[in-house]
Amino acid sequence: MAYSPERSEPFANTCDTGTAVPNLGNMTDDTIAAIATPPGEGGLAVIRISGPEALAIADRIFHPAGKRGCKPSEAPTHTLHYGHIHRQGQRIDEVLLAVMRRPRTYTREDVVEISCHGGPLVTRLVLQAVLEAGARHAQPGEFTRRAFLNGRLDLTQAEAVADFIAARTERALAAARAQLGGGLSRRLHQLRDELMLALAHVEAQIDFPEDDLATDTREAIIARLEAGLRWVEELLRTAEEGQILRQGIRAAIVGRPNVGKSSLLNLLLGQERAIVSPRPGTTRDTIEETANIRGIPVVLVDTAGVREARDEIEQEGIRRSHQAVTHADLLLHVLDRSEPWTAEDQQLWTQFARRRRLVVLNKADLPARLVLPETSEPRVEISCRTGEGLENLKSALENLIWSGRQPTHEASEACINQRHQGVLLRVRQSLVHALTSLRAGLPLDLVAVDMRAATDALGELVGQTATEDLLDLIFSRFCIGK
Repeated sequence: MAYSPERSEPFANTCDTGTAVPNLGNMTDDTIAAIATPPGEGGLAVIRISGPEALAIADRIFHPAGKRGCKPSEAPTHTLHYGHIHRQGQRIDEVLLAVMRRPRTYTREDVVEISCHGGPLVTRLVLQAVLEAGARHAQPGEFTRRAFLNGRLDLTQAEAVADFIAARTERALAAARAQLGGGLSRRLHQLRDELMLALAHVEAQIDFPEDDLATDTREAIIARLEAGLRWVEELLRTAEEGQILRQGIRAAIVGRPNVGKSSLLNLLLGQERAIVSPRPGTTRDTIEETANIRGIPVVLVDTAGVREARDEIEQEGIRRSHQAVTHADLLLHVLDRSEPWTAEDQQLWTQFARRRRLVVLNKADLPARLVLPETSEPRVEISCRTGEGLENLKSALENLIWSGRQPTHEASEACINQRHQGVLLRVRQSLVHALTSLRAGLPLDLVAVDMRAATDALGELVGQTATEDLLDLIFSRFCIGK
């Protein structure tokens, strides 16, 4: 259930919050530049320039082609121009140059983007020309940091940019898109506005103690705090879901040799990633790949079959398998249903008994000879050879990951991260203390202290009371050029 108090109004534009930002000094006087596309060879690469000298720098290195060509500083906003980049008197590349004038840009500064050929050398030379013309090389996340400092995004939206880029499934992408669009920001701002209004009543009473706080006013403040507390608790319940969508979940494929572990990996990935052979012990090392299982990024770890090692290489592979199992969030325990239960099966069954696992009975296309011990653990029958049972396997795995529940609506819109969770825990604690004091009739000064702590923490979430150290920590995780 979304928090939507009656007195709160949504933002007019979800892409432009108009958020008040902390005073962190004059950090955007210079002009920055960076390669905004991934490293390596490609058809195109983009060099981004942002800052007060962006157009002047472009004038120094860009030579327009054709009779109608013009210098970037003379070009209308949001226009594209064909020409060449020159460095030290030599032509570097033919390019398309985009001119975008403030404030209708990503950073709300003048922005120039140069699209050149995507070879590593030519891209580096174009960037070098930009830097020699007066720009400074951007730090990781500095473009998005400027978007935040200039009020285009609040802090939760800025964090969503990194999530949007790193998303590995459509479900994770949808959650990041909703947060980038302001879904979480609006609710946090609404809650903070409501708490600020309640705090104003409390502080007015502190300033004029001769007037008792009316019963209906006290009850209204309590109701407002209770509503906010309920929403904070609902949002906190989405923390695990948000972590799964962002980081994925690690699933180790375990079992004795030659039961089909590598075949299962290949089936879930939809490609021949691991070597498959009827000879036991083919897998000598762990193999990791990420599969999209019903919108969840699942890091699959194919392990070497656990048995008595025949040589040092196999011994190292088995050691790594044990390590992979230790760090896995859950296990896919593969058994061969076409063969009788073995001592090796029993050993692994007992060894993994206390682990969160899905029992996968492979070779369902062959007659069954396996008698499985009694267990309440989820199981599924599958044939890695024919693909029979694959969708049932995905459903069982999805159900195990979500512990039998589906993500809430709030998770799909908010997808809070670890930082959000830590701050919201402080908000909850402050609201609980404030409510306890109000109900007990304690001095309003105590109530006000806790309410201020809650509003300050919410301000930290969206960036209104963020410190420079916090911003350094958040944006240092971004890639250069974003």
